[in-house]
Amino acid sequence: MQVLQVQLEVGPDPAEVGRARRWARSRLVGSGIRDDEPLAETLILLISELVTNAVVHTGCPAVLCMLFGSTGAAGTVRVEVADTSCRPPQQRHARGEDTGGRGLELVDGLADRWGWQPEGAGKRIWCEIDREVPPVRAVPVHPGGTGVPGTQGSHGVQGLHGAPGADDEDRGAYKPSPAVTHRA
Repeated sequence: MQVLQVQLEVGPDPAEVGRARRWARSRLVGSGIRDDEPLAETLILLISELVTNAVVHTGCPAVLCMLFGSTGAAGTVRVEVADTSCRPPQQRHARGEDTGGRGLELVDGLADRWGWQPEGAGKRIWCEIDREVPPVRAVPVHPGGTGVPGTQGSHGVQGLHGAPGADDEDRGAYKPSPAVTHRA
């Protein structure tokens, strides 16, 4: 599998968030993700949230990295933001008209997976979005309640990626660290 990696150093200034968004848009287009695709908008929002968190909550410079898991329509796009603060990210719960505190909630709701890991004196927060995952394929249910003739208890649905028991390694996805959140 071919992986394309691009990165940008971000200064500890909130104005850098806009620069990171513009840079990311150009790299998405260069990787074959059109600017008007919903995937591009989602990735830009995720990048904006992660870079904002790094700049605002740490006051430290950061490095934004995007990894494109394969060429073409399928694959995984991974966004990472590394900073030099050892403070772990904390998901807050914004109320009503709060103007902050929704960043990691958005990441949790939009990304297929996300997490963080300590790195040197700092940390790396990452999220992944799968591009065009093949749809779940249902097998007709046969009389008697089984999905496949000769099997008991089968519901007739293969794994999410088209093969029973397919896992991240089978799809060539990145291996997340132990501190990982998966969307259900």
